[in-house]
Amino acid sequence: MNKPIFFDSTLRDGSHVVRHQISIETITEYCKMIDGSGVYAVIVGHGNGLGASTLQVGRSLHSDLEMISAARAALHETKLGAFMLPGFGTIKDDLAPALDAGVDLVCVGVHCTEADVTQQYIEYVTGRGKEAIGVLMMYHRAPKERLLEEAKKMQSYGARAVILMDSAGSSTVDMVRQTVEYLVRHLQIPVGFHAHNNLSMAVANSFVALESGATIIDGTTRGFGAGAGNCQLEAVVALLQKNGIDAGVELYKLLDAGEKVLKPIMTKPQGIDPVSIVSGLAGVFSGFAPHVKRAAEEFGVDPRDIFMELGRRNVVAGQEDIIVDVAVELAKRQTQNV
Repeated sequence: MNKPIFFDSTLRDGSHVVRHQISIETITEYCKMIDGSGVYAVIVGHGNGLGASTLQVGRSLHSDLEMISAARAALHETKLGAFMLPGFGTIKDDLAPALDAGVDLVCVGVHCTEADVTQQYIEYVTGRGKEAIGVLMMYHRAPKERLLEEAKKMQSYGARAVILMDSAGSSTVDMVRQTVEYLVRHLQIPVGFHAHNNLSMAVANSFVALESGATIIDGTTRGFGAGAGNCQLEAVVALLQKNGIDAGVELYKLLDAGEKVLKPIMTKPQGIDPVSIVSGLAGVFSGFAPHVKRAAEEFGVDPRDIFMELGRRNVVAGQEDIIVDVAVELAKRQTQNV
């Protein structure tokens, strides 16, 4: 197993948990505690990335530049990262200002079969002398051969690495092993893994990804993230140590950041509720959970049924408006069956 590199997405994916209301004070204190811990990069911003602060997916408490500037002032050894989904952000209005403000690394995410749309963003980031990381979201929706095709596109655009994102937390151990091994064997750039915990497999799947040749793990402290949460960084670091593998990260710094900075802002412990389990089973984006719960309550339907129907329709992130359509249809069926 190669020595892993860790991306800390606590201040990005965790934003979903608190409806994107992470304060500047929290960002500053968290970054101060993580800086120099051995974590490669801290990813900061709205849960859906640059330019995503909207009524549709949630307004941030602070602007992208306010959050980036606060993190930049607190980080001296650890790199500052941002996340971007083409369709939310643009180069002129969001990406360029973020790089100007001091972002070192940009993760450009896209649905796993649509890498083509990342070209201009990856090329722009690398052209500015910064690191671009390709992210194939909902990777379980495509066979490994198609994933390789898409990853090779990102590689050709100049991506430094490609991360497979288990956006729905629906991976099995075999799925992770087979996919990661295949991509590692055929790519010339590193492969990473970003796990969600819907089926309580985030740490295990991240460990298997490393065993299979991945070199980047993208996770969060305390598992703080959308839906059932992410791979808990301090847990996977401890697991590596338990197996005699030097993770190159100061475990106590991760533990302290989670306990002293995150715990006070968490409205409830990060856990796996019934809706999250069904989300993983259906293979639907974990970040849909709050939208699904609200629609279910408004229209008097079971949120689990909404998730299963979204899964049948192969709905992906960015299609939040379909949630209400599904809830309305399920409510009509209930009325007809009475």
